[in-house]
Amino acid sequence: MPRRSEFRLTKRTVDALGAGGKDALYWDRDLAGFGVRVHPTGRKVYVVQSRGPRGPKRVTLGRHGELSCEEARREAALVIDGIKRGEEGAPGSAPLVADLAERFMREYVGAHCKPGTAPKYRSVLENHVLPALGSMKVGEVGGAEVTALHHRLRETPGMANTVVDVLSRMFTLAEAWDLAPPGRNPCRRVRRYRTRPRERFLTPAEYRRLGCALGEAEGSVWPPALAAIRLLLLTGCRREEVLKLRWDDVDRAAGELRLRDSKTGPRMVPLTAAARGVLEGVPRPPGNPWVFPGQRGERLSNLYHYWKPLRARAGLHDVRLHDLRHSYASRALALGENLSVIGGLLGHREVGATARYAHLMRDAERAAAARVGDSIGVHVSRHGS
Repeated sequence: MPRRSEFRLTKRTVDALGAGGKDALYWDRDLAGFGVRVHPTGRKVYVVQSRGPRGPKRVTLGRHGELSCEEARREAALVIDGIKRGEEGAPGSAPLVADLAERFMREYVGAHCKPGTAPKYRSVLENHVLPALGSMKVGEVGGAEVTALHHRLRETPGMANTVVDVLSRMFTLAEAWDLAPPGRNPCRRVRRYRTRPRERFLTPAEYRRLGCALGEAEGSVWPPALAAIRLLLLTGCRREEVLKLRWDDVDRAAGELRLRDSKTGPRMVPLTAAARGVLEGVPRPPGNPWVFPGQRGERLSNLYHYWKPLRARAGLHDVRLHDLRHSYASRALALGENLSVIGGLLGHREVGATARYAHLMRDAERAAAARVGDSIGVHVSRHGS
């Protein structure tokens, strides 16, 4: 059992505790087993230590400042009672962030997200979250730790915000799973970086240059890769929607692609004459069900290897494959299609997803107004004939 201190832990006494050269534990006079750990950095964390049927346990409750001393005292009494009765609930298990991350991937991402989403979450966790916080106990992670991680990633603000969003989801689930006390998500006060949506649309001249580059690449680039890029240009589909196409998904009679598992669920994509021509030119290896097979069988899994030299040949070094989808929407607006129709073409489930193109519609409307106004102005202007 930890020794009792000569003073009662209160906000004032805990605030007054200074940092030394190593961790120091201070125990409460009135509640045996309730204490505060002071780290050399000055961080102060409330802890509980007690003995149960299976031996002694030490539990981290939370950080001083994010958890008031009186809240910690009340929670400590409950935890001590649970430990003595042998309960193996969340407070007694003191899980690490690495444990929470594994459960998050298994029970949340694995059950609720599409298979293609899981690697993205795994990458965020393995490259950023776990190296910084993985060895810490869930209760030890406070706003300061999350803010420091967010700040370290400031050169890539989009990724910095994504890391905090993933952590926030994890800690929300930790509360639901009784792995953390309610109401103390350390991400809730972290101010996200302001980011600007990337907008890159191909101009008519750039479309022509890209068309020439595609033609020049014939014979030297894997034909299914060129065909897949052409289909992206002609349909506005997402990259994975095209790469995961099977021949069974191509309905020639109806003139459409039947996407069974797009980002927003099953949908149909109309096939133009140009898109049908692309599909008719794709070689079909015997026994391979994929429309765009890879060089080693199965299907193409990545187009970047082919796209990078192709865009360089066209002088489009800043254009991503996803920008072809934005360009499709931009061209549709220029031709007078409304946002509702464009949302249907792109497979947007929410109107807000298409609203990002609203300013382009205003540009098209201004151009149309200018054309109409000029046409009428010829007849009604005082200088007109």
